[in-house]
Amino acid sequence: MVSRSCANILDLATGDLLDIPRTPRPLPRVMTVPGVISDLDGDDSNDGDSDAPSVYRERKIIVANLLPLHAQRDKEKTGGWSFSLDEDSLLLQMKDGFSSETEVIYVGCLKVDIDPSDQDEVAQKLLEDFGCVPTFLPPDLQKKFYHKFCKQQLWPLFHYMLPICPDHGDRFNRSLWQAYVSANKIFADKVMEVINPDEDYVWVHDYHLMILPTFLRKRFNRVKLGFFLHSPFPSSEIYRTLPVRDEILKSLLNSDLIGFHTFDYARHFLSCCSRMLGLDYESKRGHIGLEYFGRTVYIKILPVGVHMGRLESVLNLSSTHIKVKEIQEQFKGKRLIVGVDDMDIFKGISLKLLAMEQLLQQHIELQGKLVLVQIVKPARSTGKDVQEAKKETYLTAKRINETYGSPDYDPVILIDHPIPLYETIAYYSVAECCIVNAVRDGMNLVPYKYVVCRQGTPLMDEAMDISVASSRTSMLVVSEFIGCSPSLSGAIRVNPWDIDAVADALNLAITLPEAEKQLRHEKHYRYVSTHDVAYWARSFMQDLERACKDHFSKRCWGIGFGLGFRVVSLSPNFRKLSIDHIVSIYKRTNRRAIFLDYDGTIVPQTSISKTPGPEVISVLNNLCNDPKNIVFIVSGRGRDSLGDWFAPCEKLGVAAEHGYFIRWGTSSDWESCNLVADFDWKRMAEPVMRLYTETTDGSYIEVKESALVWHHQDADPDFGSCQAKELLDHLENVLANEPVVVKRGQHIVEVKPQGVSKGLVAEKLLSTMVSRGQPPDFVMCIGDDRSDEDMFETISTAVSNPSLPAVPEIFACTVGQKPSKAKYYLDDTVDVVRMLQGLAATSSLKPTYIPHVQVSFESAA
Repeated sequence: MVSRSCANILDLATGDLLDIPRTPRPLPRVMTVPGVISDLDGDDSNDGDSDAPSVYRERKIIVANLLPLHAQRDKEKTGGWSFSLDEDSLLLQMKDGFSSETEVIYVGCLKVDIDPSDQDEVAQKLLEDFGCVPTFLPPDLQKKFYHKFCKQQLWPLFHYMLPICPDHGDRFNRSLWQAYVSANKIFADKVMEVINPDEDYVWVHDYHLMILPTFLRKRFNRVKLGFFLHSPFPSSEIYRTLPVRDEILKSLLNSDLIGFHTFDYARHFLSCCSRMLGLDYESKRGHIGLEYFGRTVYIKILPVGVHMGRLESVLNLSSTHIKVKEIQEQFKGKRLIVGVDDMDIFKGISLKLLAMEQLLQQHIELQGKLVLVQIVKPARSTGKDVQEAKKETYLTAKRINETYGSPDYDPVILIDHPIPLYETIAYYSVAECCIVNAVRDGMNLVPYKYVVCRQGTPLMDEAMDISVASSRTSMLVVSEFIGCSPSLSGAIRVNPWDIDAVADALNLAITLPEAEKQLRHEKHYRYVSTHDVAYWARSFMQDLERACKDHFSKRCWGIGFGLGFRVVSLSPNFRKLSIDHIVSIYKRTNRRAIFLDYDGTIVPQTSISKTPGPEVISVLNNLCNDPKNIVFIVSGRGRDSLGDWFAPCEKLGVAAEHGYFIRWGTSSDWESCNLVADFDWKRMAEPVMRLYTETTDGSYIEVKESALVWHHQDADPDFGSCQAKELLDHLENVLANEPVVVKRGQHIVEVKPQGVSKGLVAEKLLSTMVSRGQPPDFVMCIGDDRSDEDMFETISTAVSNPSLPAVPEIFACTVGQKPSKAKYYLDDTVDVVRMLQGLAATSSLKPTYIPHVQVSFESAA
């Protein structure tokens, strides 16, 4: 059944979810070098290949919700629009991290509504003058996309706020989700108008555009695509409540590199991928990677920085100096604490004021001397919650001022109107402490900016009457729940909900010895100045280039519909097994050896009933009845289960417990491997496994005649994997001197005798066929687990056997796209059974009896 989130897959694929006008005509192709126009793909291409010019100027396409522009309309004169660059935009500042030869194209919305009749003209002007490609969203779509879905559903959820009741957050609304998808599709269309997919790098920013990677990957399979999330990513317990959780995760995984500010955010994302998509991650040479359909999606953990040059230039403005002098005069003889926050429920402004109230109550000596200046920036969203937060802030500030203030002294000063940047910089420069008390926030660059301003410049020192040689100090009180907290090791970290602790932290910040304040400031300034926004952009882009370096050395194609689309990327030598190809070779051969794993190969791993169905029994019988075939099931399961299940297949060979027991047909007895006669090691291993079973809910022990297996498929994914690693290490130590091997498989840890493997079964059978004068000319092996890799290796080396009169046709095939010693793959068990049916259909319908080759372990040794 199709997910309701993709109720109309074709509409999702085309973006026609709402009755919205199509995007304006495509923009002219962008000049990459003088006189050379990039040759984009035709509409019928889907693999990203194009005839790009040999001379190419490196380009980066930056996609975000808003363009780094200011817009103003001249209503009195021409009525036209004038635009200017927003020097404070992070998107503009990050250009410093790129080479001066790099061309940067921005794709995003404007902060103003442009009349449809003016959109083409404005788009052309912005592209020519600023390298910006505007994304014009119809007003109704813009409202549903940004103000409703982004700000009222995604934003609260990503900040750990669940819509438990209608009064606290909007419940999920599928029409708003469709608007979000439609808006992302329009953004994708704009990117497609200007991209050279073979050369350009695309960098998508923030939670507004989390579906965009799927649209771009679908259009250009090899697009070089990075995504950076500037907000927190919630824990899996919060994120899993989102009805479209899988669609968003899968879309993000269509990126090549996904960036987060902190390890916590990345850890939560990886946990979601593990719990909801079953994906495991591993660290490769210091880089975290997720294997996703043959592609490695890398995870980047790097907090963004500030633009040092921009801050220092504002510090040197005469208007800043004048404001600094005003502030010094206004608060002469008083100690200043500063806070700068948006007016929303997550910034903890009211909690900060309560801590200030507590501090004044506990320390009478600070009354009349300590002032908190709280600069409140406009909320980015609207709604009841914002109004409630604003009301609470004003009531708390009023109460504090009435209780502890005087006619010439207000302990709390709220600046709740837009002020220019230079005024904020001036407050930073004068305040001896800065507090950021958010209950949940993304990066939050306020502490970084404060540190830079306290360092000052020669001109600012002169304005503040500070000696150039004097030491610099700054103190930070920061919430544990903001992204910059881990990088500020000298800050006083607080739990914003603990009012007493925040009050104590503020008192400590202003009473620490000057020498310690200086040391903390120097440590922070050293970090902030070396990890600026240019460093962040350069580092991300270097990792993106590394993540994309193998794009054109692999074969790739798209599979899936709608938002379930993904790209399968494989090495040229690893390809899907074509049924027509193997059937044609099967027909031409006369001595065939076929080895089949059981779980995950001919029955699904997730199937509750493991008994083979009539379809499987029928196809195996058809293959076994062909006198040219020797067919074996080679499984890790016990002989009793396999013997009962395959009793209807009289001529089917069965190797149980990885080949420790073997039977050539129902008329034959089970033969056992005599490599190990002593199983005393079980008495040592079983108590250890039992200990881990008792402490790992959902795990269990499978006792086989030759082996012990600890299963954790039904346990918590993270805890089960952690316990499996620990159990593996524990058993290796306990059984170090025993003739056994301890191995991890798919959701298992197994202890089995040395020298017993599936590869040994294949090796013995093939060598016996050769010794009986019936060397195989067709060998096929299919499996899905690590234990099957031994068989793949064995049959692949058979071609080098000097006793073979001719090189046999070898088909080593794994189930699923993953790293393997096999050269072929099939998608799932359905594909495997379908392929076996294709072989069985070509087998002789009138077999003449030819005795099957049989071998005992002793005779083949």
